[in-house]
Amino acid sequence: MSDPALNILNDTFGYPSFRGFQQDVIAEVVAGRDALVLMPTGGGKSLCYQIPALIRGGTAVVVSPLIALMEDQINSLRELGIRADCLHSGMSPEDRQQVERELLMGDLDLLYVAPERLLTESMLRLLDQMQVALFAIDEAHCVSQWGHDFRPEYLQLHHLQERFPAVPRIALTATADKRTRQEIRARLGLQSARVFIDSFNRPNIFYRISQKKQGKQQLLKFLEKEHPEDSGIVYCLSRKKVEQTAEWLSQAGRKAIPYHAGLPPEQRKANQHRFIAEEGIIVVATIAFGMGIDKPDVRFVAHLDLPKSIEAYYQETGRGGRDGLPATAWMVYGLQDVVLLRQMQARSIASQQVQQVERQKLEAMLSLCEVTGCRRQVLLNYFDEPLDKPCGYCDLCLEPAEVWDGTEAAQKALSCIYRSGQSFGVAHLVDVLQGKQNDKVRRFGHDRLSTFGIGNELDQNGWRSVFRQLVARGYVNVDVDGHGALKLNDSCRSILKGNERIELRRDRYEPSTKYQKEYKEVGRVVVEEHDQQLWETLRQWRRSHAEEQSVPAYVIMNDKTLMELIKHRPTTHLELSRISGIGQHKLEKYGDDLLAVLGTVDVEIN
Repeated sequence: MSDPALNILNDTFGYPSFRGFQQDVIAEVVAGRDALVLMPTGGGKSLCYQIPALIRGGTAVVVSPLIALMEDQINSLRELGIRADCLHSGMSPEDRQQVERELLMGDLDLLYVAPERLLTESMLRLLDQMQVALFAIDEAHCVSQWGHDFRPEYLQLHHLQERFPAVPRIALTATADKRTRQEIRARLGLQSARVFIDSFNRPNIFYRISQKKQGKQQLLKFLEKEHPEDSGIVYCLSRKKVEQTAEWLSQAGRKAIPYHAGLPPEQRKANQHRFIAEEGIIVVATIAFGMGIDKPDVRFVAHLDLPKSIEAYYQETGRGGRDGLPATAWMVYGLQDVVLLRQMQARSIASQQVQQVERQKLEAMLSLCEVTGCRRQVLLNYFDEPLDKPCGYCDLCLEPAEVWDGTEAAQKALSCIYRSGQSFGVAHLVDVLQGKQNDKVRRFGHDRLSTFGIGNELDQNGWRSVFRQLVARGYVNVDVDGHGALKLNDSCRSILKGNERIELRRDRYEPSTKYQKEYKEVGRVVVEEHDQQLWETLRQWRRSHAEEQSVPAYVIMNDKTLMELIKHRPTTHLELSRISGIGQHKLEKYGDDLLAVLGTVDVEIN
């Protein structure tokens, strides 16, 4: 007896087999039961509700937090021959009425809607008049007040259970630690739902973190050497820095556009559309950008500032390589980032309990940055998924960190903090250690301290590294009320007294010459020279169809499908149908065209 879910996967979506526990989730929802699904970005979460939507009678209602995301997914579904639409505030009354008519006639397989619209009385009355196949709550971590994407309107979604008790609900997210998972279940009334937790490992992402030293120049070098033509996202902490960085990259010859909540809505929408629709675009953004972005060919995600938590870092880096092809998660950070984030936390009006959790999250993020072993092991361990051995696919596995006995340097640094009165930031403390006779040092009489001039064995960057690592490891606190003054805490006593030794890592601002070739090859899609002509021809073919239909190029076919076409060189419709991502609808629509393109290029190559 044939499996309808597998048939839809093959014929409609063009995939040969399910991944992970997709099939089990689909069976659960098709049977009318609730589910909570944690699956990494690019892991195939959408299929977990899209396939049940096509099997169960009626229309599936998908709760989605962003209009751009809805439109993106709808374009992709229509290209597969699936009847999908949305209702949102940006639509004209005529368009809304048309969608409502289609709903009542049963002419839609999926309806995408924002949570605030879904819970209006008029929308609920409309749903009362139709057959609802299921409710899919996407980006379910938005319900968590502990999280970085909290959306108050998500808290009201538990009303769906009360009003539509017979309709199954599936909540989905890519990022949720144990605390957030518990909150999702409690707030959405999913205590009895079966929970599916996939691996958090994204094996195609190359993780890479360096110390910050002229961050924009470091970013430009990285882009020029490793991603000269690729699309990507650059995250910054402030709106001002977003705009400055986007302008700077544009002047350096890259197609870069800004995105943050302070831009006019029309400009935000236009910039997001450009990023989704065009190839080779870099968007420079605050964390307001990217939730649920479906663009599969983001080849790098860069952070010019330290994220607030590992959840935020994982969520943001997860926007790279959704198609399963290589992508780079690149970041630079410095002590100033830590000071700024701790000052922001101190100004928070959240409860003491929430602030304490936020501090713990930042400390975990710093541990990931300062680790001397495998980064992926630290990352996965945070999500309660221990990795037995080093991953072999992060910067510290590729080029191991150099460490040195920093005990004496740490003692000097701690003593300098203490003897100067615990009222000064790093720059002044370094001046004292290096014996600088400047106005500030003389004004405070710090040229008479016993620590004055005792630190000439390290240069300025070396001392900044020592102080940063002492802060990151919790030996030193940052005074968040002042100007980043450093203060000692009890945990540093054992170092000062000589009862504890400390190993510090040597900072690395860019790859050493020995490893530059390896860095250039990881995290990017490499097309062999003899396949280059076919690759460019297929991309041009895809681009022309995308422009003709006013959809992003990847909606026609993503990079992974193009790579399979190059690898297998199909010559018949049957062979084409075996290529991942080419379902029945695309085969009928593009089959002859594709075979002609493949045949033409083959003749030219041979």
